[in-house]
Amino acid sequence: MGAGGRSINLPSSSSSSAGNGNGNGNGKGKGFPDLLSRVPHSQPPFTLSELKKAIPPHCFQRSLLRSFSYVFFDLSFAYILYWTVIIATTTTTSSVLPSPIVILIPYLAWPVYWALQGCILTGVWVIAHECGHHAFSDYRWLDDTVGLILHSFLLVPYFSWKYSHRRHHSNTGSLDRDEVFVPKPKSKIPWYFTKYLNNPLGRLFTLAITLLLGWPLYLLFNVSGRPYDRFACHFDPYGPIFSTRERIQVYVSDIGILAALYALYVAASLKGLAWVVCVYGVPLLIVNGFLVTITYLQHTHPALPHYDSSEWDWLRGALATVDRDYGVVLNKIFHNITDTHVAHHLFSTMPHYHAMEATEAIKPILGEYYRFDATPFYKAIWREASECLYVEPDTTDNNKGVFWYRNRF
Repeated sequence: MGAGGRSINLPSSSSSSAGNGNGNGNGKGKGFPDLLSRVPHSQPPFTLSELKKAIPPHCFQRSLLRSFSYVFFDLSFAYILYWTVIIATTTTTSSVLPSPIVILIPYLAWPVYWALQGCILTGVWVIAHECGHHAFSDYRWLDDTVGLILHSFLLVPYFSWKYSHRRHHSNTGSLDRDEVFVPKPKSKIPWYFTKYLNNPLGRLFTLAITLLLGWPLYLLFNVSGRPYDRFACHFDPYGPIFSTRERIQVYVSDIGILAALYALYVAASLKGLAWVVCVYGVPLLIVNGFLVTITYLQHTHPALPHYDSSEWDWLRGALATVDRDYGVVLNKIFHNITDTHVAHHLFSTMPHYHAMEATEAIKPILGEYYRFDATPFYKAIWREASECLYVEPDTTDNNKGVFWYRNRF
């Protein structure tokens, strides 16, 4: 790509209808051009009410027993993984296995544990996220209790992020008011990016930092978040992210994080820092990396528009998202947050275990407005990091408030 980059020549939404009718030209065997053809940006010919009527009523019903079953399964699997790696790395097996294999077991067992545990704990993160949307049960206090415990365990300030994430759902696709992964216009791209980072090596470096540190940097310093007129932090009850009535619960979130950090300190004192890093720290880094990947790919795609205040409305903003395929196994482990994101943005209080059925019900109505991309996520994140560098309106389009991704400097 080089410093000059290349432009993305995408068909307009009006030229993509033949391939995308009824949601079929969305990456499921229809070919690359249809996959990247722009979704429509005009007012949809359907309403939110019409979409809701198409979904079976039971999809909106929350089952306390079923929701807790997912918590039980995820935590049980995490516990089994923990004891499996402990037994594998501490039990003497020299009488059974050759000596070279015995020596290699710890070096093989820990990476497998990290990968599997990171995936399972990402599922735990998703359940806590669902609690924040009041999609876990019919009891808001119970949702908040479960969410606070699970998210604090993963060092996420539950209430703080719940409020900023709620504003993201209220302003999705808005260049002026969305909370996270808000693309910049070309004029605001820093000079050092075009000079040093707009190349394969720079892109790899940027992705590595984003996946490794992007989530804590967002929580601590609002990196990649909506710009505020003063310092914004998810741990500051008096920061600009929160209203006066939300401050008490931000304090509660901070207490939850402090409790989790104290528990880690006690564990390190008893077991050693290396134990905490291996058992908890590395899987947490994988959780954070998956979280950034999932969120980034849900809202970043060459076919998706963004809107300024002159064009934005809630429904078009909610539709400016994309469903992704992480494979059957990861989709299930992640509780289908990956491949039902469009439905989630339209009906965020719907339990995740009904989202697949709801998605299938609304796809015929959404038609061209629905986008599914089956590109493997590791390929998709590289493509989006290459193609989606800034946004600008089309010079030939009368809708100057509709912005599209570009990559030519």
